[in-house]
Amino acid sequence: NNKGTFMTKSMLRAAVATSALCVLATSVSNTVSAAQVATDPGDYSPAPAGVDLGLLYLQHASRTSVYADGKKAPVEAELTSNIGLLRWVHFMEIGGMIADPQVILPFGKVDLGKPLNGLPAMSASGVGDPIVGGTLWVMNNPNTHKSVGLTALLSLPLGDYDADQGPVNVGENRYKLITQAAYVTPLTDTMSLDVIAEYTLFGNNDDFLGFTRKQAAQYGYQTHFSYHLSDQTRLALSWFQDFGGETTVADTKQDDALNNTRWQLGVAHFFAPDKQILLQYSQDQHTESGFQEDSRLNLRLLKIF
Repeated sequence: NNKGTFMTKSMLRAAVATSALCVLATSVSNTVSAAQVATDPGDYSPAPAGVDLGLLYLQHASRTSVYADGKKAPVEAELTSNIGLLRWVHFMEIGGMIADPQVILPFGKVDLGKPLNGLPAMSASGVGDPIVGGTLWVMNNPNTHKSVGLTALLSLPLGDYDADQGPVNVGENRYKLITQAAYVTPLTDTMSLDVIAEYTLFGNNDDFLGFTRKQAAQYGYQTHFSYHLSDQTRLALSWFQDFGGETTVADTKQDDALNNTRWQLGVAHFFAPDKQILLQYSQDQHTESGFQEDSRLNLRLLKIF
């Protein structure tokens, strides 16, 4: 069966390649409102127990406009972020199911290039809030190559944070619980689909420009349509949609709930049996509230152990 042979090899490579989740700049700076954990195609196809992954993520994103209620604000704006992540993932078996405990350490720099809403131009750099957690695959069928994974990640308020800089920080000074549920299925012998739902709960930041900052739950979905050129190479088109997450500062609602969308194109390639490179480009399609990304470039390097 040609379909079965191809999907067995390609799904295994996808699983080993990515493991569970690709955390992006929103985990480091709450200035950028988007999916709390943006996944990559193939993230929810599990690797075998005993596999370890070491990953390095690098991202550059630029923004020159701010939106409120879906309309562009008449202000000059400039926000640039250069974010990195170090991540270790271990696959293991628990009760006959695959799980992947992991640790993620963000780092980087955020630049507010022009004054905005009373904040002067400023920058922040350093280490972000570490993230711990993992995914449990409650379904992983090697015959149909379908899988269902449930994820819980906890962001710990241990990163660099300056209360006087408010949203321009690499740490957030609060806890976050990020949950996801994902379904992966092949469509043909060369195409596959990933669908992910996300729901995030936020703790309070009790020192945000001298006030307490609260945030309502944020939720959304992510989809990845992949075309497998070979066992080594995959092309993918992705779509992200985010809702909710309205903030309150000093008990005053900020009317900044999300209804934002973003598209992304990417290619992943194994240049050695145990090494992979992933390149992605994306833009915001619609921004209801917050900064709109003009462009985002992602690079991920992966090593299998």
